[in-house]
Amino acid sequence: MPHIQSHRSTFYHRLVHCYEWFFAGFFRERIRSTIKSLDIAPGAKILEVGVGTGSSLPAYPPHADVTGIDLSEEMLNLARKKLEELGRTNINLQVGDALSLDFPDGTFDYVMAFHVVSVVPDHERLLREMVRVAKPDGTLIIINHFKSERPWISTPMTWLDPLTRHLGWRVTLRYDDVVCSQPLRVEDRYKTSPQSLFTVVKARKQAS
Repeated sequence: MPHIQSHRSTFYHRLVHCYEWFFAGFFRERIRSTIKSLDIAPGAKILEVGVGTGSSLPAYPPHADVTGIDLSEEMLNLARKKLEELGRTNINLQVGDALSLDFPDGTFDYVMAFHVVSVVPDHERLLREMVRVAKPDGTLIIINHFKSERPWISTPMTWLDPLTRHLGWRVTLRYDDVVCSQPLRVEDRYKTSPQSLFTVVKARKQAS
């Protein structure tokens, strides 16, 4: 496990500026529009796992208490520069492992994971940790690519999976294996456009 995490951290370290230019730019509007669609109450505590270079940060309301974590110090440094430009003091960024969150149970009103589930080596552990740190009836927001039920899409993705795994992410994760394995009540599930490969999931933590 640590070996895999180290590998992926090194991979994204090498691509940090490419990530900012291409990947973050590709995902930016989808992430920001999703955050802005939420009715986030004043004082809400929010955790974003895998915050990366901070493309999401401008979308968070100034009245919320936001924490962003990432394994990559290099990406966080770019995110901190964005914070300085924004002049925001309600957002805290820190190095952290999404598979072992350093927060007590039931801390956050919202826990976000944008294009992260496919990157971590253990998606079940990630979801368990996200659920653990969410407050009772807290909200989880996930944006991710899930394996399509359409063979003409899923078959090429299956062929590509060995390559993408080597680069650090998976393209064959099934929605049910990720979301339905946890005590969550899915409130909304949609694609931002009919052609999109990515699904937005809004779910509530169910009482144990």
